[in-house]
Formats: sequence, structure tokens, C-alpha cells
Amino acid sequence: MNVLAIGAHPDDIELQCAGTLALYARAGHKVFMAVATNGNVGSPTHSREEIAAIRRKEQEASCALIGATLIWMDFDDEWLFNDRSTRARFIDAIREANPAVMIIHGPTDYHPDHRVEGQVAEDARIPASVRLVETTLPHIAKAPHVFYMDNPTGLGFDPEAYVDITPVMDIKRQMLLSHKSQDAWIRAIYDNASITDILEKNAALRGAAAGVAFAEGFREVKTYPRTGSFALLPGFGA
Repeated sequence: MNVLAIGAHPDDIELQCAGTLALYARAGHKVFMAVATNGNVGSPTHSREEIAAIRRKEQEASCALIGATLIWMDFDDEWLFNDRSTRARFIDAIREANPAVMIIHGPTDYHPDHRVEGQVAEDARIPASVRLVETTLPHIAKAPHVFYMDNPTGLGFDPEAYVDITPVMDIKRQMLLSHKSQDAWIRAIYDNASITDILEKNAALRGAAAGVAFAEGFREVKTYPRTGSFALLPGFGA
């Protein structure tokens, strides 16, 4: 089956669900990683154009580690809004991937781009399958089943299901470390916490709750029409 994860920024997917995507890829599923913004403010030194180009290359390197297809939406970082043009682009991302499963940001995330991404993706789910909603790509046959990924550091997020990512934790680390530019950025604005510190602590926190070394947490988007279940997640009968 096809699996689509949508992150607001380059590195969001790696922090919150790359282990699960690696398990999907290992099981032979086709993985798509869509990134809404180009990360063009995420640097203490580079220009907007320079850091956007750097971050795209970093994202491409991350995707290559699990053979994922990158969908690069190229919106400006910090300026993601739920309007017609954004929704149309998200509909096309869903249509390009034609996923059975879609993983998105949840409504309790700390970052406005994250919350907007999740809302637009959730709102675009059904229109992607509607023939007369016309974008640049044809409609898909069935709306995907959707899961919310965890929040960074786990704050404000209560998982309903955990995926044991212990066997692929090294791959998750490598995918995140592809985003070399972001370690300096995160240290500069988030109290000297490194990008890997955030990954390790949250994966261990969720692992402790699941009784394994490392895990990722998810919530199911309970909406009409219901097109799947937790069985679509790795380790739950997928």
C-alpha cells in the first residue's frame, strides 16, 4: 500500500514518525514524504534562499535512506495558511501519493505551521477523492485513513497507539541527522537542546509507555468516512 506523511517543515517527519515510515518501507510499502514549507527562515546565518536550498537537499538525503518519494510543496516557512491555494496544493499531494494511510500533525502542536498543516491535510482528505474538485491531478478512488503524529517532546499529546521502532532507531537517527543545518538552529533558539536530544528523549518516553526501548505515538483521526483502523500501523496487523 501507499503511505503519505506530511510535515510542515523539513525534519518534522523525521522527529515524529520516521521510524514508522522506515518500518513501512522495510515491509515493502511505498512511502511518500511531503513537506509543506521550505524551511527558509531556519538559519542564524544563511539567507532565506540559501537555507531553503540547503534544507531541500537535506530532505532529499533523508528520503533516500528509506527510498521514500519526496513531495516538496515550497510554501514559505512561518507563513502557512488554510486558504484555497494551499488546500489545492495539499489535495494534489494526496492525489500524487494516493495513500491508504496518511500521517499528519495534530491540533495540539505548539507550532502554528504544524497546526495549519494538520488542519489543511485533514480538510483535503475527502476533496482529494472528489472528481469535480479539479486541481492539476485527477481524483483518487478512496480517501485515506489518517493518524496524528506525536508533538515535539510529547507535550500536549496523549497517544492511543505506539509503534515499536527499536529495530529501526538507527535509521531514524540517520534520517534526522541528514538535517545538519538544523542542529545549530535548534541550539540557537531552544535552550541549547540538540536536534538529536529531542529525538532520543521522546522516542525513549514513548518506548517506556509501550514497554519497549523506543516507540512513536499516534492518535487516530476519528472522522467520517472511516476507511481503516490501527491495524494499518506497523505491528498492528498491517
